[in-house]
Amino acid sequence: MTQPVLNYFKNQILEASGEKKVLRLMGSGSKDWYGNHLTGTPLSTKEYQGIINYQPDELVITVKSGTPLKEVEEVLSQKNQQFAFEPPHFEGSTIGGMICSGLAGPGRAAAGGLRDFVLGANIMDGQGQIMKFGGTVMKNVAGYDVSRLLPGSLGTLALLLDVSIKVLPKSAASATLQVDIAQADAITLVNRLASQPWPINASCWIGETMGSLHLRLNGAKAAVQSALMAFQEKYQMKLVDHDQAEHFWISIRDQQHPWFLKNSAQPLWRLAVAPTSPPLQLAGETLIEWHGGQRWWSGNINPQEIKSLARSNGGHANIFRASEKTSDMLSSLKDNPLTIALAPIEERLRKSFDPHGVFATGRLI
Repeated sequence: MTQPVLNYFKNQILEASGEKKVLRLMGSGSKDWYGNHLTGTPLSTKEYQGIINYQPDELVITVKSGTPLKEVEEVLSQKNQQFAFEPPHFEGSTIGGMICSGLAGPGRAAAGGLRDFVLGANIMDGQGQIMKFGGTVMKNVAGYDVSRLLPGSLGTLALLLDVSIKVLPKSAASATLQVDIAQADAITLVNRLASQPWPINASCWIGETMGSLHLRLNGAKAAVQSALMAFQEKYQMKLVDHDQAEHFWISIRDQQHPWFLKNSAQPLWRLAVAPTSPPLQLAGETLIEWHGGQRWWSGNINPQEIKSLARSNGGHANIFRASEKTSDMLSSLKDNPLTIALAPIEERLRKSFDPHGVFATGRLI
């Protein structure tokens, strides 16, 4: 079935190129709310499914872009392996959507982002040509690593056909601790502990001035047990029930925690700042992840005010999710324009892969 689907993709791209139409690449549509307003004729990859190759001993899996994320993770779990960057699970999420959105969950601070795990990819460019980049091992450094430009591109660069991803074994032991603590103290504590050789895999603080801090420990049994004893004794942290902890981290990963749900009627802002930044002056509750590096806030605010606040703390802010997006609530790419040096490089890349603007939906800019 592979070749007929590839021929279909090629014909759709060539037709769009000839008629000067724009194609909107999509998997299941689970992230249609992410990015700018949707434009262009949909071209779905949902029929292009399957695991091409899985080598557990080599810690690499190669998957077609339309394959459901849930199915792939079930296969990995059978070998006690995982995507360590913990991609969010939105309804019907596909591997292509996972890659092209570039989103990661609670484990990103310790394991790295999605882009760090992309080894290679096959793509189809705006002229219907199939191109291969990267490989299936981390040491492949020949040429420019185009496969790592795909994460976060939201389908505006090329059609992703399949991708090779590095996977990691699940930890031998895991435990979650919780403590009530002030926001400023939580930020200081998490950064101090993360700078030491403790097996801290994820952190999450929720509250206003005071709130609740969760720490997840992953690693060897002896290391996790040592951290448990030390943190319980020194910081009066409490051990969270295993099932309750798992539910908590999944709810954070998928933005389904009660904090997200009760604020769903208002714009959801994501701020990327220096991890050691002090509490931001925002009214109401904040949810803090990634050892202070990612901060969520929900509410109506002058966009320039919150963006300025993020910039003053070494980062940027963008509206992550809203029912309606106005012209001044776009992706972080507009908030952080390319430098004089990078702008022409991006322009040359886009012209090389998509000279006729087949994928130029404007979803990122």
